[in-house]
Amino acid sequence: MKHLKMRNQSAKSRFILCCALLMPLLVFAGQSVSHESAKGNLDALIDGLHRDAHEGNFDTYFARYTQDAVFMGTDKSERWRIDAFKAYAAPAFADGHGWTYSVIERNWEGEDDTRWFDEILFNEKLGHCRGTGVVEQIDGEWKIAHYSLTLLIPNDIAEAVGKQSQRADN
Repeated sequence: MKHLKMRNQSAKSRFILCCALLMPLLVFAGQSVSHESAKGNLDALIDGLHRDAHEGNFDTYFARYTQDAVFMGTDKSERWRIDAFKAYAAPAFADGHGWTYSVIERNWEGEDDTRWFDEILFNEKLGHCRGTGVVEQIDGEWKIAHYSLTLLIPNDIAEAVGKQSQRADN
C-alpha cells in the first residue's frame, strides 16, 4: 500500500511538472495565433484599401478610415483631414477607378489596439512608393487613423530630384 501511495505521488508530481512546463508554451501559442489572426485582419484592411482605390469604391475605401483620420500625399501641400481628402478624391473615384498601387512588401509593428506599418508599393506613373500608416482597433474593428504616401527616390538621383523640387517650389 505504501508503494502504491508513493507511485501516485510520483505520478502527481510528474503531472504537475508537465503542466508547469507546458503552460508557457500554451500561452505563447495562444499569443502567436492571436498575433497571426490580427496580422491577417490588418493585411485585409490595407489590401482592401488598395483594392477599393483601384476599383473606385469610394464608400468602402473611406469606411476604412477613422472619423478623424489624416492622409498625407506626395506633394508637400497634401495633408488632409479625412473630409478634405474625400473632396479631393471624389473626382478620381467618380469614373469608377481611383488610383492603383501594387503592394510589393509590408511590415507591421506594435501590439494591442494600435499598430503601425510600412509598405513598398508600385505605381505605373510614380514608380516605387512607400506607404506608412497607423491603425487603431475601434469597437473591435481595425481602422486607418493615419496614412502617408511618399515617393522612393534612389540615392544616385536624389540630388537632381531635390533641385527640381526646389525649382518647382519657386
